[in-house]
Amino acid sequence: MIRPAAAPRRGRGRPPPPGGGGGGGGGGGGPPGPPDAAPADANPGVGRTGAPPEPTGTRGRRQSALWRLRGDIPHGLRLALSAVGLATPIAVWWVVATVSASALIPTPVDTWAAVVELQRGGDLWSDFLASSRRIALGYGISVSIGVVAGVLIGSYRSLEAFAEPQIGFLRYIPATALLPLFLFWLGIDEAPKIALIVVGTVFFNTLMIADVARGTPRELISAAYTLGAGRLKVLRRVILPHSLPGMIDVARINLAAAWLMLVVAELLAAQDGLAFRIVRAQRFRQVDRMFALLLILGLIGVLSDMALRWLRNRSSPWARP
Repeated sequence: MIRPAAAPRRGRGRPPPPGGGGGGGGGGGGPPGPPDAAPADANPGVGRTGAPPEPTGTRGRRQSALWRLRGDIPHGLRLALSAVGLATPIAVWWVVATVSASALIPTPVDTWAAVVELQRGGDLWSDFLASSRRIALGYGISVSIGVVAGVLIGSYRSLEAFAEPQIGFLRYIPATALLPLFLFWLGIDEAPKIALIVVGTVFFNTLMIADVARGTPRELISAAYTLGAGRLKVLRRVILPHSLPGMIDVARINLAAAWLMLVVAELLAAQDGLAFRIVRAQRFRQVDRMFALLLILGLIGVLSDMALRWLRNRSSPWARP
């Protein structure tokens, strides 16, 4: 008896492909196909004609502009979100003041009326000028020291090793605890207030500007040396321009600490200023005036922040986020 030809052996557990052993018709005499040959549709990137299929969309789920990580959002959406962000705390304030019905929490309308009353009284403008003058002097000195010392510390490892331990020790001493000493040493005039602003912000400005200067790419410094520049020219033409937007950001961030130091100084020893008016309103339980002065301080901070952002974008458009 003649036995039929055995089918070609394939991998263990694999079923034979449909249509026989890959050779010819129903007989087993034809040569078997490749043992690992895959059907034409196994490669999803190639169609039946051999050409790649037409793209049907982006890979993965399309992200919404509202929740895209570090992505741009439309200008109209940005303005709408800013308006909602500004209106939300005002609405919460209004609801809390209305529900509590307490004289210790005035409504936004009562607060605005107190602002108008302060402006008509004639003291608001003089108090604003007094506080702004102290901030300009004290914080201007602090930023000037921070720029010079920070750039040098961030550029020279020797100065970093010498100065950072001292700054690290001094910056942990609360500046507000030094105000009684400043009153003993400098009197009760403008000097202790300005000194408190300087001491309360200069160490943070110095360390943060030093970090900005360290971020200058080494390739730029090496290229300047290769072109024949000396140390001073590298500082002036490479490190300072590259660090300018970061310096403005440091000044913008630490400006809030300068106003904090000013408020502490005016609360204890002043005859004019916005914080001094808060103390006087507290004595007579004029809570609406206290809220009005706090609102004015917040508006000054927002306008200062916007001005420094504009200065950074104007002076260094290449660093605009």
